[in-house]
Amino acid sequence: MTTTERVGLREAAERLGVHYMTVYHYVRTGRLAAEREGATWLVRRADLEALAAPGARPAATRTPRPARLAERMVRGDEAGAWAIVEGAMASGASPAAVYEELLVPALRGVGDRWAAGTISVADEHRASVVATRVIGRMGPRFARRGRARGSVVLGGPAGESHALPVAIVADLLRAAHLEPIDLGANAPADSFAETAAGADRLVAVLVGVTAEGLEESVRETIGAVARRVEVPVLVGGRAIRDRAHALSLGAAGWTGHSAAGAVAAVESLLA
Repeated sequence: MTTTERVGLREAAERLGVHYMTVYHYVRTGRLAAEREGATWLVRRADLEALAAPGARPAATRTPRPARLAERMVRGDEAGAWAIVEGAMASGASPAAVYEELLVPALRGVGDRWAAGTISVADEHRASVVATRVIGRMGPRFARRGRARGSVVLGGPAGESHALPVAIVADLLRAAHLEPIDLGANAPADSFAETAAGADRLVAVLVGVTAEGLEESVRETIGAVARRVEVPVLVGGRAIRDRAHALSLGAAGWTGHSAAGAVAAVESLLA
């Protein structure tokens, strides 16, 4: 293909009437095909004309496909993963939408691929590290000014190895003007109880469970909290089947299987 059939990103931006970084995001998120020669990205004129056609631009609120993010995470490509997240926000997605519509489905996809044996343990660990760093960079975007409406202690019980779901819920709680006290994964029952007893204006304790077979650990956590402070303990996560399952473990309620569901359950207590 001759160079006359391709243009650089700066010329592409001029032709589209957008900022250079917008075109760069289109390329990194797969919305605009490009080839790299050395340090330069080149775009086919035909692809550029197709993108410039009326109605062809990406919808303002459309989030990039989670599969793309999952692939970058599995490869350990932190820069590429962050480019997809940035592209989503540049297109109008809120930080909460990035979590709920992009990152969480991507993480679920990685987990499903690991369970099916199509990726290795090393792949899964690389993906987890990249996701952790993405969440770290996203965190400040959920901060709210002013006094929080109350605090929420949350974490995974002893035996639970996944901290990312808890971190995501913590950020969404922060966006809801609550103060999350995140204990991470594999937190002993006494750690939940001690933290809850020392929390200011405590609204609830959330216990997130993704691994099977941790019922006794959840019961111990709920019992330890109950001995120190009177506060609702809510249980949820993929390993908790339904409300009846949560109540059978001694919980005051069920948060469902999603991060948004956990926040909604806390909001219902405040209401």
